[in-house]
Amino acid sequence: MKTFRVILISLTTLICLLLYESHAVTHAQEAVAQQNANLQFQWAFGALKKGNSSQFEAVTRDTVLKTGDQIKFFLNVNQNNFVYLIYHSSQGELSVLFPKRFQLQSSEYSAAGNHYIPADDQWYELDEHTGEERFYLLASVKRLAELEALINDYESADAAKKLPLAKKILAQIRRLRKQHLKFKSYAERPVNIIGNLRGTEKAESAGANDISKYAVEISADTFFSRTFTIDHK
Repeated sequence: MKTFRVILISLTTLICLLLYESHAVTHAQEAVAQQNANLQFQWAFGALKKGNSSQFEAVTRDTVLKTGDQIKFFLNVNQNNFVYLIYHSSQGELSVLFPKRFQLQSSEYSAAGNHYIPADDQWYELDEHTGEERFYLLASVKRLAELEALINDYESADAAKKLPLAKKILAQIRRLRKQHLKFKSYAERPVNIIGNLRGTEKAESAGANDISKYAVEISADTFFSRTFTIDHK
């Protein structure tokens, strides 16, 4: 019995040491990623849920929202970084939520600074079309010129051509992710900031629901991407 107790204590100690070392390695990797980061921006995603009283919460992962719920985004972009926020509706339509416009011929393109999406005290409101909706957040130290060209083609195309072009854009996003798998390491930390969605924007005072309060700073080497899936009920 004593031998069993000694072995049990030894195994427990070993597991604790392994967990501690694993945590230490993860923390060290995040610290190195942040220290060596060329890509750095701040981001927040918030939802205002409707009910007996509006309930605000930060969205940090895939979530369930209902028709009538409202959402808003915050971005703080560094001058030498390029951030893209693309919405894919349950009907297969694509919308670029950020940046509003980009010109491939412009070498002076910059979206540096603070951005609320939509601007000011407006919020996007989920309409009656339910289903799975996705938001693609991509950031890069270099302009994603091929992605921008595909988006420009999509936005200027006739309705009949939009679906195949949307598929090309989604394929390009998957290709970029696969291409940058080796740059997967990134770090996140909270920061204190002072300071079909089409046709569903409604002005509503944000008041205490300023989502910049929930911003996190994301640091990576050269590329970062994340997809948020909304199960729209």
